Formats: sequence, structure tokens, C-alpha cells
Amino acid sequence: MKELSKNWFIEGSIDFEHKKYILLDYLQEINRHFDKSRLYPNLTDLIFHFNNLLYFKKNKTMLQQAFPQRLTLADIEAVKLTYQKIVDDDSSMREIELIITYAMQKMDPAIQTGKEIYDFVEKCLVIDPVGIVPLMPYHGYFSLRNGKEKTHGIYEYQITIFENKDDKYRGINIQFLETYEESITKTPEAIKLDLIRRNKYLPNPAVYYVQSDITFPLEQTLLPVAKRSLVKYISHAA
Repeated sequence: MKELSKNWFIEGSIDFEHKKYILLDYLQEINRHFDKSRLYPNLTDLIFHFNNLLYFKKNKTMLQQAFPQRLTLADIEAVKLTYQKIVDDDSSMREIELIITYAMQKMDPAIQTGKEIYDFVEKCLVIDPVGIVPLMPYHGYFSLRNGKEKTHGIYEYQITIFENKDDKYRGINIQFLETYEESITKTPEAIKLDLIRRNKYLPNPAVYYVQSDITFPLEQTLLPVAKRSLVKYISHAA
């Protein structure tokens, strides 16, 4: 995918037409991926750039607090230097504000399209526990079926909980283990028993069968949405 520089709207020549060309080229690439239901990393990247513009627009002077954590200290210092050069130039600031307004107006429909694709994929997912779920279901396995594909993937997952002063957050780490073809003998229940037998470090794991009746790009769409949906499912059930 084409990448947009973190500071694209204030670096180099501050020219609306030039920045407009850069933005539209980027959005064209994003929409090409969305047309093929390829969500990630495109949606995440697009939301990052939208928030970048929003934070800058709300607070142009407190850059260190305003920019997302994805920016390194070196990035922030580079932005400060650029800002100091243009802050006294009213015409440049007006041009930047014009660029930001235009860019946010163009990015917003693309973000909405990405979110609609995400919601559709999420609605296509069905998550079923396999057997009895332990009281602490934060470490286990899940099997993933992508549409009508015969081969299913098995993943080990571990949900992590971290918190800041305001709220708790849950993330998930996964590791691909193997693939299998479902059959009379290779059922989710049989797979669970086999995993327990082979992996003694998880004697009583939670196991989930995750499936979608529609085939989606695995790495770019189905797997990322399945991970987030599983976290949501387990968090509500626990």
C-alpha cells in the first residue's frame, strides 16, 4: 500500500494543490483495497492520519501532547521546527488550515466505508465455544474457517489486560499453529482433545470455533476482525 508521510500536510512545500494531489493519490490506493475488502493495515493507517489532522487542528501549539504516540520524539521535534518556521506566516497557516479541512472532508467517507466493511465482516462471523469453557478463558486456542475453504487454521491466543488512569483495555496476541481439514474425525471437539494431549502447558484451555460463511482476504481482513471479535466475545462472557 502507498504510505502517507506522518507530517505530509506541513512538510515541504505548503501548497494546497500539491497536497491535494498527494492526498487523492493516497485515498485512491486506500479505496482500491477497500473495493477488494482488504481492511488492514489500510483502515488503521487512515484513522491515524485523520486523528493527526484533528489533533493538529485543535491544538497547533502543544504538539507533543497533540500528536498520537505513533510519532517518535524525533518526529515531534521535526514538526516543532517546521511549525516554528511557519507560525508567524499567516498565509502559510491559512494554507495549512485549508489543506487540513479538505483532507478531513475527503478522509471521512473513506473511513466510513472501511467501518462498514468491518461491521459487515463482523456480522458474518460466528463464534462458538468448544466444550466447557474454563473460568479464566484468556489463554487458549481458536479455529478459523474462512468461507467455504476446506482448510481451517488453528491459532493459540492470549488476551492481555492493561489499563490507564481512565479505563481498562484488552489486547490479544496470537500464534499460528497449523491447518487442518474438517471431517467426520477432524471435528472441533477432536481438535481440542488433540491440542490438550500435545500441549501439556495448557491442560484446560478455552477453545473457540470461529467461522465465516463468506470468504474474505485472510491476513488483511478476516483474521484481524476475528481477533477483535474474539476479545469482545470473551470479555462479555467472562
